[in-house]
Amino acid sequence: MNRALAIALVAVLLLASAAGGGAWLTSRYRAAQQRATDAVETAASLRSQLDSTEAGVVAVTRYVDRVRTIQVKGNTIIKEISRYVPAQADAACTVPVGFVRLHDAAATGAMLDPGAGDADASPSGVALSTVAGTVTGNYTTGHANAEQLSELQQLLRDQGVTIVGGDSQP
Repeated sequence: MNRALAIALVAVLLLASAAGGGAWLTSRYRAAQQRATDAVETAASLRSQLDSTEAGVVAVTRYVDRVRTIQVKGNTIIKEISRYVPAQADAACTVPVGFVRLHDAAATGAMLDPGAGDADASPSGVALSTVAGTVTGNYTTGHANAEQLSELQQLLRDQGVTIVGGDSQP
């Protein structure tokens, strides 16, 4: 009986050893599968980031080119002010102080000082051609800002972001 007991004990030990080895190999296999899944997810994420970066470079290049075109157009218009607002127009038109204050408040987003009095009564000393140059410069800046906003919105759309409100495009 001792011999049968020893054989049974060895058989149990061999079975336990095989079961332990199988469990260890199964654990290693599952860990390898998890690492492979993680690697695939990481590669997909990196690919998406790379695509986004490449799209961003294209968008910035396109934006810079469009803003440069806007600046050139604005500078061209400013150069033409003396043609469309000649010295005779400057002499004939008195730009009142009230207009200058109103324009400056609108440009800065400030509120007008209600205690400033009757500002419209006195000339500002600002020539009409100077007003034209300032307004042209402001519009040029506004168009450049609008282009920048449009490009940023498009970049976000290309990345799958839904833009709600303040968007002129569908």
